[in-house]
Amino acid sequence: MGPPRLKLSLAAYSFREFFKAQPGGKEGKPPVGREMDMPGFLDFCASHGCEGAEITSYYVPTPVTEDYLLNLKRHAFLRGVEVSGTAVGNTFTLPRGERRDREIASVKEWIRFAQVMGAPHIRVFAGNLEGQSPADAKRHCIEALEECGDAAGRAGVFLGIENHGGIVAEADELLDIVRSVRSPWVGINLDSGNFHSSDPYADLRKCVPFAVNVQVKVEIRRKNAKAEASDLGLLVRMLNDAGYQGWVALEYEAAEDPHVAVPRYLGALGSLMRAPA
Repeated sequence: MGPPRLKLSLAAYSFREFFKAQPGGKEGKPPVGREMDMPGFLDFCASHGCEGAEITSYYVPTPVTEDYLLNLKRHAFLRGVEVSGTAVGNTFTLPRGERRDREIASVKEWIRFAQVMGAPHIRVFAGNLEGQSPADAKRHCIEALEECGDAAGRAGVFLGIENHGGIVAEADELLDIVRSVRSPWVGINLDSGNFHSSDPYADLRKCVPFAVNVQVKVEIRRKNAKAEASDLGLLVRMLNDAGYQGWVALEYEAAEDPHVAVPRYLGALGSLMRAPA
C-alpha cells in the first residue's frame, strides 16, 4: 500500500446552524449576517488551508439539481479545493417494503449526485433495530449495503458506513457487517467521536484498516463519563501506523462558535498531519 497519506478536509456539518437550507427541505434561521451557503463553505475551506470539503447533503438546497452540483464542482476547482465526499441520512435496517425502498433509492440518488460532483465517498448509516431482532436488522442492513454498493461501484464512489450507534455502536458489530458485505466499494466512515466504550481509541484502532474516510471530532465520550478533549496526536499516529491513505475531515460538534474554533482545530490537525510519520 505504501506510506500513509493524510489529506485535510472539513465537513459542512460543522456549520450546521448557519446554513439556510436544512434537512427535509426546511429553511433554517441562522444568525442575521452569519448565514452560510455551500459556495461560502467552500470559500471558508479554501481560506483555512483545507485540501478538501465534505458536502453534507442536508444543507444542499432542494430540489437538488445537476446544475447546482456542477456549479459547486466548478467553484471548488477554482478555489483549489477538492470535494472530498458527501454525507447522507438513511436507515438500512428496515425490512423489505416501501420505506426501505425509499431509503435505498435516496442513497442511489446521492451516488449519482456524488458522481456529478466528483466526490469519491458517501457517508451512510446502518440504523436501529426498528422493532426487529439484532440478527434480522443486521441482515437487512447488509442486503441494502450490497445493493447500494453495487450501484456505487458502477459510479466509482465508495460508501462508508459510520460507527453511529444503533446496530453499529460497538466496533465488533461494525466490523462484522463490513466484512460480510460483498462489495469492494463499501468500507467504514470512521468517526473518532462515536465509540463510547471504556477505551474508544482501542475501538478506533480496530477499525482503521477498513476506513475509506475518517471524520475527526474534537471531543470523545467514554462509557459513563463526561466529554473530554480528543487526543488529536494519538488519532493521527493511529492513522499513520495503519498506513491510512485518504481524507481526514474535521467534523466539529463542540459548544464553541465554529467560526472561532474550527480554524484553530484545522491548524492543529493540519500540523499534526504534515509532521513526519
